[in-house]
Amino acid sequence: MTQARAQPKPAEQAGPKPAQIDRNGVLILIRSTLLALDQANKTGNYTVLRDLGAPAFQVNTAARLAEIFAKQRSDNLDLSGVAAIDPQLSLLPQIEPNGLMRMSGFFPSVPSQVNFDLAFAPVNGQWRLFGLSVALGQAAPVAPAPQPLVAPPPAAAPAPAPVARKATPERKPAQPASPRH
Repeated sequence: MTQARAQPKPAEQAGPKPAQIDRNGVLILIRSTLLALDQANKTGNYTVLRDLGAPAFQVNTAARLAEIFAKQRSDNLDLSGVAAIDPQLSLLPQIEPNGLMRMSGFFPSVPSQVNFDLAFAPVNGQWRLFGLSVALGQAAPVAPAPQPLVAPPPAAAPAPAPVARKATPERKPAQPASPRH
């Protein structure tokens, strides 16, 4: 008996590839996303952050985003410095096999740095927010290794709905790395 199997498309076989985006485009995406989060945290109004996202990100209600970022809000986390400081990228913008553009890095500052992991989906010729993770960490010359933000879906299953992730303090390097929540 013979069985037919669907062959993966070339894009599914290949790993991530560098994104075709210039430095200014990268800075705009990072800064606008983190400033939108900062303003949402300061006002308690997450509708603009939600509405700036891709349709798959918009499955998060403004109330759900408020829950996710409640700790940052209660800690009065101030992300406004991202407007003036240049980010250091630990993961250059790349297109994942699932079509998302992902980048990770940090904004150095003393005594802590702002670590970020962002994913964007292409929507009508524009990159729109798909997922984000933001956390404070210790100032260091290099960012911690990025953890998976969104897992690519299995070949036959639909993609899971993206969600924003809570900020959690970075673990000390001596401890085993674990995904951020």
